[in-house]
Order: sequence, then C-alpha cells, then structure tokens
Amino acid sequence: MSAPRRAWGAFVLTWQAILRDKAALLLFFISGIIYSFFYPLPYSTETVRRVPVAVVDQDQSALSRQLIRYAGAHPGLVVAGVSTRPEDAQALIWQGKAAGALFIPADFSRKVLAGMQPEVEVSGHGSYPLLNKVVLNGLAEVAGTVSAGIELKRLGAATPSGMQAEASRQPLAVEALPLFNVREGYASYVVPGVMVLVMQQTFLLGIGLLFGSWASDKSFPYGQDAASYCGALTAFALVVVLNALYFFGFVFWWQDYPRGGNLAGTAVLTLLFAYSVAALGMLIGMLFRTRERSMQLLVATSLPIMFLSGLTWPASAIPLPLRALGALLPSTAAIQGFVATNQMGASLHEVRTELAMLLGLALVFAVVGLVKWGRMPARR
Repeated sequence: MSAPRRAWGAFVLTWQAILRDKAALLLFFISGIIYSFFYPLPYSTETVRRVPVAVVDQDQSALSRQLIRYAGAHPGLVVAGVSTRPEDAQALIWQGKAAGALFIPADFSRKVLAGMQPEVEVSGHGSYPLLNKVVLNGLAEVAGTVSAGIELKRLGAATPSGMQAEASRQPLAVEALPLFNVREGYASYVVPGVMVLVMQQTFLLGIGLLFGSWASDKSFPYGQDAASYCGALTAFALVVVLNALYFFGFVFWWQDYPRGGNLAGTAVLTLLFAYSVAALGMLIGMLFRTRERSMQLLVATSLPIMFLSGLTWPASAIPLPLRALGALLPSTAAIQGFVATNQMGASLHEVRTELAMLLGLALVFAVVGLVKWGRMPARR
C-alpha cells in the first residue's frame, strides 16, 4: 500500500475511533461547548457594578446631601445606608452589607463657604480587591465631581460666562478611549486566553483516553510507519482546528468579545497550534498504559499551565526556570499569539516569536513522537 493510502487510512481510522468512543467525543467536542457557555457566565457583567457603600454624614447640609446623591447615581456604587455615627458604617462593613464608606465631616459645608479646602474620607474593604478598587475609585470620582461643580461656581462668579469658567478650569480637554478591550471588562480580558487553554487541555485528556484504551487492550490500530503517523496527526490536528473555528468564529461573536483583528494571522496560528498540540497529545498518549491515566495526570495541570502562560500573571515576574518550562507548552505561545492577532490585530511579523515557538514545538514533538510511534506494538 502506498504512503498516501496508508496516511488516508490512518486519518479515517482515527475519526472512526473518535466517533465510536463517547468519552473521547465528549472531551474533544462537547466539553468545549459546555465550557464556552458556562465559563464566561460569572464574568458576563464584565465590570463590578452597584457595590454597596455606607455614608457617615456629620455635616447634614445641602452640599453633603448632594454628595450622597452623586454617590447613589454613580454606576459602580449604591448607598447602603446613611448615618451620623461612624460605628454604624463600621457595622455595615462587618456584616458584609457595605464594601466601603464615605465620611463627611461636620465642618464640610462651612469650609466650602469660607473658601477653604474641606476633606472627605473614603475607605474600602481590603479583603476584596475588586470591590475595594470600585469603591475607592467611585467615591473619589464622586468627590471630584462635586469639587469641580464648586470650582465652576467660584470661577463663574469671576468670569462673564459659564463656558469661560469651564475653559478656565480645564484648559486641556482629555477624552480617554480604550483600545482592543473597549469595555475594559474582565471577561474580554481573560476568557479569550482561557479558551485556548481549554482547547489544549480537553484535547490532551481526550487523546489520552484513546491511547490508554489501545494500550490496555493491546489493540493499537495503526501501522508503525511515518505515513500512518502523519495521517493520524492530521486527523487529531483537525479536531483542534474545528474547536478553534467554534471558539473564534462563534463563541467570541456570541459573547461579543473583541475579535477579527487579523483573521489571516489567526488562521496561521491556528494551524501551527493544532499540529503542535496534536503532536504533543500523541506523544504523551503513547506513554499512557491505562484509559484513566490521562485524567489522573493532566486534570491538575490546567491551573499551573494558566499561570505559566503569562496571561494572568506577568511573564516578567515569573522565575526564569518556570518561564522555560512554560515555553515547552503550546498554550503559552498560542495564548499570547491569539490575543495579539485576534483581539489586537497584530501582524504575523509582530507575533513571529510565537509562530517560531509553535513551529519548533510541533517539529520537536513530531520527531520524538515518530520515534516512539515506531516502537509501538505492531498492529495485529
């Protein structure tokens, strides 16, 4: 039989094995669908909103009430309670009913009317970093808005028009426009990278099941030649490509994540990522002797691999030995490359390092896997 026919035979045999094994089919395809809907769900609001804050108003003036109204109107805050006693605000925080507090002193309006600079105090619950950030930034914006209004009124008294007063207060207009992650949300930041890791890990688990089954049953179905290896490698790589098409083509559109920056670059990366993951999966799959071994060894690796990728933890802050270890995983280069091309529109030249890493990994895994492939038990 010629080499192309042997390769095609291995390709067909691989897909038949995938479609007959329900557990492998679940990991290769169904798990990705489940992940795509349930993993982004907790982050669907993108940013933290309506964080409760307590207000201590010891001034009891029209100006202090204006400050409280502005706090209630802020999109990130909601006023959980107003009191004149700091102990009440502290109690709300201890009970978990407030994540921060705004303290308005008794001489607040008197200092404003006297032309002095009053001070308000803001505090947040440091045990919850995201809530703490929203509280501190939100209350600072509220205080800044009220302060700007007071300043405009003072300037308006000395200038002929309100426009001149506004121009005097802010000579340079600043408009902040976020790029790429236009909603500045956590989901748009983390989910596109995590989905790449999901593709890799579910694929490795699935292929481990197949190879473990063949090893335990002593029924390795392929020939030991290079053509059969290439046919099986292409069939497994197609599984990864189909998953990438689903995630990048449908899920990102459905969840409205930034996408489509450089489709051609994303396609090239997908091809290299698919072959590198498939070659890695076949290599480690040939080491498993039981069907359950991939579950036992690979499930616990997902979180460390996530940190090694440099997505949730800056790569520059990762020790050099761990960075070298992370470079041996296709997901590390793929996450950085896909985020750059698909979300940020980077060119292939700008992701040349990630391309070279994926190509190198694919070649190394394929060569080592081919050597191991030749030593597998002969087909009966």
